Parts: sequence; C-alpha cells; structure tokens
Amino acid sequence: SRRRHTRLLTVTGVQTCALPIFARVYYPGLASHPQHALAMAQQGGKGGAVLSFDVRGDSPEMGRKNAFHLIDSTRLMSVTANLGDVKTIITQPASTSHGRLTEAQRLEAGIQQHLVRVAVGLENIEDLKADLSRGLDTLSA
Repeated sequence: SRRRHTRLLTVTGVQTCALPIFARVYYPGLASHPQHALAMAQQGGKGGAVLSFDVRGDSPEMGRKNAFHLIDSTRLMSVTANLGDVKTIITQPASTSHGRLTEAQRLEAGIQQHLVRVAVGLENIEDLKADLSRGLDTLSA
C-alpha cells in the first residue's frame, strides 16, 4: 500500500543519509528537512513518495558523472522526467525538469548537476533498494 511505502521510504531516507556517497538527502519525512513540520501537517504525518539526494563528486562534472552512473545502473526504475506514475521513476533534474534553465538559474534554484530524484511507485521497497545498490555499490565516496 502507499501508506506502507511512505513509512518504509522514511526509514530508507534515514538509512540513505548515512551513506557516504551522498552529500545531502532531501526528504520531508526526515526531521532534519527544513520543511518537515509543514510536510507533516499537510501530508497527514507522512513524508511523501519523493526522495532526492546529492551524489558526491570532486567537481560538478564528477558529481554529474556519478549521478548518471547511479541512474544508468538501475533496472527496475524508469528514467523519465514525468512524476506521478505508479512505477518508480529516477531522474537527474538538471537535464530533465530544469534542463532549459541556464546553469546559473539552476544553481539559484538549488538544482545542481549531482542531484538525483526518485519518485517511489508501488514496487516492493526492498527491490527498489537493491536496484539503487547496483549503482551505489560501484561508486566510491
């Protein structure tokens, strides 16, 4: 169910924060998120189904390369800019939803080359974690 996935996604978000390959994790279900209280009030105490994270890299180019390595390594998730499907979607916003902006405009909006966004669908959460692990296991922090 969607409720079960949201609960598991919160746990996954907390676990993801501990991974050294991620510079930062964005998930309103985490108490550390700047709009956590608002998200909890608006979403009935749930964090939602979208999780984003900054993949580490020594430069913007390396961060982008690492982000695409992670995305390209997934097999279960769809690579698309369309959010709102029942299938899990993974994307790199700098080249999809924010691709028409200049680099300066993207940076002003907080969209960097190393940002990856995952909109969780209805698949088994353990399958999704395994899917992400394909790329994560081959990246070094």
